[in-house]
This record gives sequence, C-alpha cells and structure tokens, in this order.
Amino acid sequence: MAKDHSFDVVSKVNLQELKNAIQMAQKEIQTRFDFKGSSASVNFMEETPPLLKLTADHAMQLKSVADVVQDKMARRGIPLKAFEWKEPEHLPAGGAKQQAILQQGISSEKAREIVKAVKGFGLKVDPKIEGDSVRVYGRQLDELQEVIQALRQKQFDVPLQFENYR
Repeated sequence: MAKDHSFDVVSKVNLQELKNAIQMAQKEIQTRFDFKGSSASVNFMEETPPLLKLTADHAMQLKSVADVVQDKMARRGIPLKAFEWKEPEHLPAGGAKQQAILQQGISSEKAREIVKAVKGFGLKVDPKIEGDSVRVYGRQLDELQEVIQALRQKQFDVPLQFENYR
C-alpha cells in the first residue's frame, strides 16, 4: 500500500458538454418567437483563452440570450462560475454584445487561497501547488475526505473538482 494518499483539486470544464449546450442554445434562439428576424446569436471560439460571444439587437434581448445560454449550460452540468462575464457593450448601430471568458485551471492566486484554507483546517495534510491544480497529500484517507468536504463547503470563485483520489 502507498505510504501517502493524495488527491488533486482542479477546475475543468468538459468542452464537449459546453459545445452541446451552446448548440442547444443556438437552436432555441433560432426558433423562439421573440428572436425572429433579429441578429441574436451565440458563438464559442476555442482560442486562448476560450471565449463565448453573445450578440443581440438591444440590451433586453441580450439579457434574454444570456439567460438561454446559462439555462442550457446549467442543464448540461456546466458550472456558471467557470465563466468570467464582461460588461455588456452597446454598439454604435444600436445592437449589443457581451463576452464571457472560460477559465480552465486554477490561477496561482486561487491556488494559494486553497492551500491556505487547507492548512487552516488543522488536519495532518500537506497541500502543494502543481501547475494549475493543487495536490493534497495525507496519510489517512479519512482526513483527505474531510478536506474534500470542507473545500466543498467553502465558497471560491471557481468551480472545484476532485480527481486522482488514491
């Protein structure tokens, strides 16, 4: 048996589920009566960083497009905290657009915050930052389970998943 047990704290979004949610939102926007004849659209660009672009004829319609997209993402199990939503912009031609940046991985600031929180739990575990994830080592599986439960209770601005539990 291994000397130490560990798990990884990560923040990832399943891109295939995200694409499916966006495709479903595009279909609904094309068929809904209140979007007929308008320029309302949703586009996902897989650049660095991945970007979601919403466009509409006016601000109220843009809010409706954003609601449709967020509803479809929630139904597909995509955490809404994974997106950093920018302020809506009003275009000179009268339209409106909004962008959302997909955040994959844990930033170094959030990783330090997670490490500090894990150390503050008072358990005999050792958190280490490894790239865009945090690995937590411990001798007892029960303590690792307690860390997972405590991290789920804390509110971070990024969605957290727990992988490689061994």
